[in-house]
Amino acid sequence: MTRNRTLGTLAVVVGFLAFVEFTSGVLQGYYTPMLTDIARHLGIHDADVNWLEGAQLMLSALVVPAFAKLGDMVGHKRMLLISTALTAAAALVLPFTDSFAVFLAAWALMGFYVVWLPLEIALIWSRSRRMEGRSSITAKAAGLLVAALEGGAIIGALVGGALIDVLPLTVVLLVPAVLIVVCFFVILFGVKESPDPTGGVFDTVGLVLISLALVCFTGGLSLLRLEGGLGNPWSWTVVVLGLLLVIPFVLWELRSDDPLIDVRMFRSPALGPVFLTAGLFGVSVLGAQAPLSTFARTDPDVYGYGLGTTGFATSLIIGIYLIAMITGALLFPTIARRLSPRLTLMGASVLVGFGFLLFLPFHHEYAQVITNMVVVGLGSGALVAALPAAAASAAPATQTGVATGLTNSVKTVGGAIASCVFGIALLNGVASTAAGAAEGTAGSLAGYFTVWLVCGVTALAAAVLLVFVPKAAFTDRSVETETAPAV
Repeated sequence: MTRNRTLGTLAVVVGFLAFVEFTSGVLQGYYTPMLTDIARHLGIHDADVNWLEGAQLMLSALVVPAFAKLGDMVGHKRMLLISTALTAAAALVLPFTDSFAVFLAAWALMGFYVVWLPLEIALIWSRSRRMEGRSSITAKAAGLLVAALEGGAIIGALVGGALIDVLPLTVVLLVPAVLIVVCFFVILFGVKESPDPTGGVFDTVGLVLISLALVCFTGGLSLLRLEGGLGNPWSWTVVVLGLLLVIPFVLWELRSDDPLIDVRMFRSPALGPVFLTAGLFGVSVLGAQAPLSTFARTDPDVYGYGLGTTGFATSLIIGIYLIAMITGALLFPTIARRLSPRLTLMGASVLVGFGFLLFLPFHHEYAQVITNMVVVGLGSGALVAALPAAAASAAPATQTGVATGLTNSVKTVGGAIASCVFGIALLNGVASTAAGAAEGTAGSLAGYFTVWLVCGVTALAAAVLLVFVPKAAFTDRSVETETAPAV
């Protein structure tokens, strides 16, 4: 009876958190159809919209380590509330400004929503500490949360596209802001705090060091994407400086009694491959989104390749891909229970790799692209749900939030690197029109082949890495043994 009551309480918490992830999905899908309208409202060129994505990506890489650590220290619900309040405040600024600088700053601050999923997984893992089948419960909850996220992305894109055609931009931008405010009160009244926060002293020096490293590294990647950036030694200098700054951060963390990130976790035979898999997965799940969309819109009658789809037909490809991700996320816990979490992670990585490699011979027809994206989506959905859950199950009890957050941070860094590489690949040899009389604006076909090949190979490399994970990894441990440090 007690166990059923506990499971029922946890199910209620997961239900409230699913609404939070639904809101996160809406934020990720809602604005996409109106980016051109936002550019006209701000008086900027369409290309400058990329600065919005870059600024938010950089902030997300910075805030996840800090908020994940603070979640372990003072409570995951508390940090979930703070990040939601900051996201809501930033979203409420967007409808009331036509200044690009103010809009850019507010848009970047909305990136606090990226910490929601890691904090939620850590909270569920913490709340289920005394339950039998804890890893399975967390994996199933993660699948439901990712399903809610992707469902929100689909609905957000459809609603955003419909509203921008009939309502003023100011009104349209208010909708997600109101939803985030509702989300804040859902967390406040519907979610209980995780038990037994670790406490301790926040590692401010570590945060400053890793922030400087990430700002330099991601900033340098952004400079490389600018015209002439590849030949500019300053761009490469900033990238290398970002990499070098990781060294003093690691040395400091190894000496710290209560580090921001226990870098020893990267040496763990279970956690190390998970973090590397997250980075390799970020290449495709974050870096390949824009190239896939632009390939579909490229007119084959003009450039000799592409699908020439309309905006609606392109959104159908994205929608089917997201539905496949939902399916993969929901199937993961069932398959993991029958096989093992490790084998299921390997299978999901193989699906992502195989799906992208299918693009090399099969990219000429609409049905071929959809088929490829369904294969990719099934694997991607499983990985989005599985990686933070796997990290939580393999991490020391005092580093649960940090471990789940690291999967997100490393994934973001992988996406940032891929975005830079893919942007350069698509710009080199920019396609000309079929007649050869005028220069076009489409990416080169060789660039698209590079995107598909890199995404396929990195996903298969992740599957190989997971071969070296202990067979019993990501399964339930006793409460007594889970406090042992990662080695």
